[in-house]
Amino acid sequence: MAGHSKWSNIKHRKGAQDKKRAQLFTKLAKEVTIAAKEGGKDLNFNPRLRIALDKAKKNSMPKDNIDRAIKKGTGELAGVEYIEIKYEGYGPGGTAFIVEVVTENKNRSASSVRSNFAKNGGNMGADGAVAWMFDKKGQIIMKSKGLDGDEFMMELLETG
Repeated sequence: MAGHSKWSNIKHRKGAQDKKRAQLFTKLAKEVTIAAKEGGKDLNFNPRLRIALDKAKKNSMPKDNIDRAIKKGTGELAGVEYIEIKYEGYGPGGTAFIVEVVTENKNRSASSVRSNFAKNGGNMGADGAVAWMFDKKGQIIMKSKGLDGDEFMMELLETG
């Protein structure tokens, strides 16, 4: 029984909401840091940073968190350095995969990607193992909307 205290009823929901919000802010900060690192902090010459900042503002990320992420990316502030890495490999049935990762620890990420390939019946290849099969045309970002795997794939294919 929840009782009559308003706080005892709220604290369970608040904890879960705060955890989701913190995870989102961490992800957005990584995006801002990498964008600033690659193209500098001038929004006129860095469209990737502009998009990352729009996302951060849309999700009500505090301005000081945004400023700190930009300073980390431009080297004005010491801290964790995020890097983008591509891993290549083969999945079940010989399906070719390119996995793009943003991380601060290459070794941990490589281990994690390798174990995910192995758990699902695939194996990680060397650089260039499958990249020759792909031409990067763009990126599709889509929310699942609570669809199951098949419905999600159909909607994704219809999108382009």
